Amino acid sequence: MLTKKGKYGLKAMVHLAGLAPDALAQVADIAKTNSISKKFLDHILTELRHAGLVYSKKGKGGGYALARPAHEIRVGAIVRALDGPLAPIQCASVTAFRACDDCGDLKSCPVRLIMVAARDAKVRRLVFAASSSAYGETAELPKTESMPASPISPYGVTKLAGELYAQVFGRAYGLENVSLRYFNVFGPRQDPSSQYSGVLSRFMLAVIRGESPVIFGNGEQSRDFTYIANVVDVTLRACETPGASGMVMNGGTGARITLNQVIRLLEKITGKKITAEYDPPRIGDIKDSQADISLARKVLGYQPSVNFEEGLKLTWDWYASTYQSA
Repeated sequence: MLTKKGKYGLKAMVHLAGLAPDALAQVADIAKTNSISKKFLDHILTELRHAGLVYSKKGKGGGYALARPAHEIRVGAIVRALDGPLAPIQCASVTAFRACDDCGDLKSCPVRLIMVAARDAKVRRLVFAASSSAYGETAELPKTESMPASPISPYGVTKLAGELYAQVFGRAYGLENVSLRYFNVFGPRQDPSSQYSGVLSRFMLAVIRGESPVIFGNGEQSRDFTYIANVVDVTLRACETPGASGMVMNGGTGARITLNQVIRLLEKITGKKITAEYDPPRIGDIKDSQADISLARKVLGYQPSVNFEEGLKLTWDWYASTYQSA
């Protein structure tokens, strides 16, 4: 299992990843936000600094920050820095499991290659970043894991294939595995220009630039937007919880909000009048999405700690400080 040091080290790194560029976090603030004793956190940050993952500035106005961009830091590197190279559970980076164009060639499919590497390295458990896109356009809400999978996009097919790969490697090679179907993850540091980035980052960049956010359809489509801190929490639980291997679970919040409601909330948060631009719906877009998190709550003890409006405010603060000063 992840040690206590590894678990809180990951939480501290997530905290630092949410900072604005050139900002520093005080140890006391990190400790308070993540319920870690200051003395224990000092020890964790010292080890992360020695591993080259964070840097510190002493004296008045000093603090800690990531030593390099968040997308370049892998979870495995953090765990190894704190728990040693033989840590029995390793979670691969979420970005390693993006839909891949090469999955038609099974020998070069990144998902399969990661499974093979985990098997050969005798990793005890692999947590796969699956997706709610596996459900497709089913009318039933909320989405439960017992529903038949029916993806309507190549991305959804690839994600579903990853779940099946994980379970097959579990049965054939004893590789413990948990697949988490994430629902519309958002938070600071999402790249608005990336094809993998969510709609919220693009909305925020448009507002900052004084442009109209583009909505495909009438804006009444709804999503279970899940703030990154909730995703980190459910993922760490999937790494550690006994008896979870082989399971597929939803990683959402259990709530949903329409894109038109998002625009109204952004107006409230920013104090700006926002007029959306409505374009024709896109093929492959799902109308409504909402997770049933009963299974994750029962098996993992998961309960979202950051609601949507709070997460939206935190995310806006980061985008505003980052892009308005650019």
